[in-house]
Amino acid sequence: MTAPPPFSYDEFTARNLGFVSEAEQRRLQAVRVFVCGAGGMGGAALQSLIRAGVGHVAVADPDCFELSNLNRQVFASLDTLGRRKVDAVHAAARAINPELELVTYGAEWTGAAYGLLERYPIVINAMDDIPAGVLLYRKARERGATVIDAYTSPLPSVTVVRPAAPRPEERLGYPTVGKAIEAMTPEDAAHCLRRELEYVLVHSSSARHIDLALARDFLLGRRKRPSFAPMVITTGNLMCFETVKLVLERGTPTDERGYFFNPWDGTVERPRRGLRAFVARRAVRRWIRELGGDA
Repeated sequence: MTAPPPFSYDEFTARNLGFVSEAEQRRLQAVRVFVCGAGGMGGAALQSLIRAGVGHVAVADPDCFELSNLNRQVFASLDTLGRRKVDAVHAAARAINPELELVTYGAEWTGAAYGLLERYPIVINAMDDIPAGVLLYRKARERGATVIDAYTSPLPSVTVVRPAAPRPEERLGYPTVGKAIEAMTPEDAAHCLRRELEYVLVHSSSARHIDLALARDFLLGRRKRPSFAPMVITTGNLMCFETVKLVLERGTPTDERGYFFNPWDGTVERPRRGLRAFVARRAVRRWIRELGGDA
């Protein structure tokens, strides 16, 4: 077998040029990004960031790859089943760019969050752990970090939460405002999830693109969140694009409210306002109450 040629960052990123300038490519090489969650959305975002030439990344995930991850997670394969996600990601990432500075964390990242967000001013939140997400957002505000996120939605979505913007717990009315992370209960987390799903159903056409019986079972904790590779991977790439725009200071209209991309209709859906939002919210809250949830 012929040995591979020596790695060259310039050759590795040569075909990026045209989309970005040489100076912009150097900015991508120098930036530091923290990806919290290495599964579906996080894995897709991370892979695109690495291939775009981002040079410094921290990745946190406490889990191992399992069989059900194969349908959507880009670093999941038969070879990585049972392995810690961060270990498998580290090996795959360095096989793409051996010069990449990659630091990995398991569950202990929460204790290091303050220092992490000092070193990594852009964060991609790809977790489904609500208390950890609340912690991440609070620490990001303290450290002046921007968080790129997505909703729990059957449509790809993305948000850009700048340091001064309201946190999701404030904007969506979580019961966690002012509560210590260690005091959060499973009931609090369930309430937060209902608030997020309410927002998604009010402000997008998501109800037309998901089996509502399955959504009900997820809302009631009877099954895991449905996930589909085209949706998850598209969301991760939207997160990557927002990161690149921030790094290159190209400007982005995306804010903490974000948008939904509807690939079924080929449209972008912005959050509703005024009477349309009011009417949709009443209908969604009635549906949630009928399920036995609070709204």
